[in-house]
Amino acid sequence: MNLLEGAAAGSSAGGMGLLLIYVVVLGAAMYFMAIRPQRKEQKRVGAMLSEMEVGDSVVTTGGFYGVVIDITDEDVIVEFGSNKNCRIPMKKSAIAEVEKANAE
Repeated sequence: MNLLEGAAAGSSAGGMGLLLIYVVVLGAAMYFMAIRPQRKEQKRVGAMLSEMEVGDSVVTTGGFYGVVIDITDEDVIVEFGSNKNCRIPMKKSAIAEVEKANAE
């Protein structure tokens, strides 16, 4: 009986070690597949928005194309289309893409 009890206790400890390895591997996979790319994208978007200047062409998250005419800390004023009266203030986070103005 003592031999069987020792074998059962040893297999449960080995099972716990294997479970711990699975949890660590799953955690590492989750980090490299989800968290790390998301942080990298956040850094890219932050750099893009910090380098944005007046005159740059932008695309909003809604798909509208416009030109930046004023920038504050949190907001931008974007002019849409050829109508010079269509100026809309929006959050910087609503900008999806920035194309630099040609310096000619």
